[in-house]
Amino acid sequence: MSRIGKRSLTIPSGVTLSLQDGMIVVKGPQGELKESMQPGITVTVDGTTVQVSRTNDLQQTRAHHGLVRSLIANMLKGVTEGYEVKLEMVGTGYRAALQGQKLVLSVGFSHPIEVVQPAGVTFAVDGNTKISIKGISKHDVGQVAANIRKIRPPEPYKGKGIKYENEVVRRKAGKAVKAAGAA
Repeated sequence: MSRIGKRSLTIPSGVTLSLQDGMIVVKGPQGELKESMQPGITVTVDGTTVQVSRTNDLQQTRAHHGLVRSLIANMLKGVTEGYEVKLEMVGTGYRAALQGQKLVLSVGFSHPIEVVQPAGVTFAVDGNTKISIKGISKHDVGQVAANIRKIRPPEPYKGKGIKYENEVVRRKAGKAVKAAGAA
């Protein structure tokens, strides 16, 4: 039995969870999220608790058991609190700016990089080098952050690039200088 899948979830106040046409729909103060049901998994809503169970013991169904429970937990947290990922830019001349719905990045290329704000995700820039990405979908926020980081990932010699706020970049030593008398 899945250890995560068999744990029940409590629905916070102000949030509704319903099952419609093979979809799990969660509505809350921040917005609405939908997720498709997996075959072989049943979701039971009893008042303020949600229980996820499986109908058979096939390997694929067992794999989806904990997944569906985690997705529902992420949706419940997203519509109540939301998710936020913070990025930092390290490097001389590296900066970010908001121009309407676009995030404009200057990260050492010959041209600025423009990132269009997707639906359900908002950008905020703090002090030219810190980017905050907010939204209700954990997947969307994480994917947008990963795409922005991929533009200029941090390099191991000077640490320049775009990194997550708490990311530790492992540094390398660089070239070793030859001794003067060993020629």
